[in-house]
Amino acid sequence: MRIIIAPDSFKECLSAREVALSLKKGFEAEIPSAKVDVFPMADGGEGTIDALVYSTSGRKVEVRATGPLGVETNSCYGVLGDNETVIIEVASIAGLQMISERNPMITTSYGMGELINHALNEGYRNFLFGLGGSATIDCGIGMLQALGAVFLDQKGAHVPPIGSALEKIHTVDFSGVNPLLAECELIVASDVENVLCGLKGAAYVFGAQKGAKKDEIVELDRGLQHYAALCEKALGKSLQNIPGAGAAGGLGFAFLVLGAKIQSGAQIVAKAMGLEQHIKAADWVITGEGRSDFQSVYGKVPVYVAKIAKQYHVKSLLISGALGDGYEQLYDYFVSCRSITQGPISLQESMKNAKQLLIDSSRDLARLIKLVDCNRTVVNLF
Repeated sequence: MRIIIAPDSFKECLSAREVALSLKKGFEAEIPSAKVDVFPMADGGEGTIDALVYSTSGRKVEVRATGPLGVETNSCYGVLGDNETVIIEVASIAGLQMISERNPMITTSYGMGELINHALNEGYRNFLFGLGGSATIDCGIGMLQALGAVFLDQKGAHVPPIGSALEKIHTVDFSGVNPLLAECELIVASDVENVLCGLKGAAYVFGAQKGAKKDEIVELDRGLQHYAALCEKALGKSLQNIPGAGAAGGLGFAFLVLGAKIQSGAQIVAKAMGLEQHIKAADWVITGEGRSDFQSVYGKVPVYVAKIAKQYHVKSLLISGALGDGYEQLYDYFVSCRSITQGPISLQESMKNAKQLLIDSSRDLARLIKLVDCNRTVVNLF
C-alpha cells in the first residue's frame, strides 16, 4: 500500500512538515508495511520555502537583508534540489510576523530586492516567489529600488521605499534595473487574484489587516493609482488590472513590471516537488489544513491536492484542525473529512496538543483503511 501525505500548515500552530510527519507517524504505527511518503504543501505564503526545500532535498541560504521597517535582519532564501531554482518568500523578509506594530505606511519590500540580487550574484536564474503574509503596501517600490529602479519626487530627490511615498513619485526610471534579470525565469506563486487599485485592490482589501486606518487606506489607494499610471506610461503597457497585481501590497504589480508570470501558489509548489506523479502511483492521499470550511473549495491547498487525486481515481482523506460552516461541500473531493479534536476542547488545548491529536487521528483512519483494503482483498478472492 502506498500513502501520500500532503497537507498545508496549521497556521500559527504547526508547519506543513510537522503536520505531515505527525500524520506519517500515526499511519506507520498501524500499517507498518505501507510505504508512506510526505510532501509538505504550501500556497506561496509562509512555509513555502520549508515545504519545497524539504520535499526536493534542497537547502537554505542565510542572508542579511533589510527588514520591513528598514532595519537589517537575518533572512534566507531556498535553493531547490535541482540546484538551479531559488524560492524567495516575502514573509521571510517583509512579513507581518516580523513586526509588532502594523503600519503599511512605513513598511518596505526593499529586502526582497536584496535577496534577489544576492541569488543573481550566486549565478541563479530560475526564481519562484511566494507572496503570502506581507506587511507592505509599497507596490514593490522598495524591491525595485534595490534592483536598480529610480523613483524621484518633483524636486528630483529619491523617494523613500515605503507606502506613504507612492503619491509623491513624479518620475520613474527602470533603465538601471539589474540586467541579469533579463536572463531569468520569474514565477510568482500567489492565489490572490485582486487587481492593484480600487475597492478590490491591495489597499482596500488588505490594508486594514496590515494596520492601515481608514484615511490611510484611501491615501494608499490614491498612491497606488498614481504610481501605476506612471509605470504603465513608462512601459507602454497596462498591468494594474491583471489578476494578482494587488497581491502582497502590490508586489504582484512590481513583478509584472519585471516580466514575471503569476500562477497558482499550490500549483507551483506541487509542480516543483513532482506531486502529481507521486499521487498517480498512490492508493490513498491524506491532506489537511488548520481549518476547513466552505472557503476551502476556492483554491485552498487540500482541495487542490484532492483534485489531483480524483483525476487519477485515488482516494483522498481530509484531516484538519477544525471543520467549519459548509465543510460538507468538501465531500465532493474527499472520502472522509475529519477534525483532529475528539470532543469539547478549547482552541488553546487543541493547538498545544496538535501533534498528538494528529497522530491519534491518523491512527484511527489507518485502522479503517486497513479494514477497507482487507475486505476488498477478501472480496477479490471470491
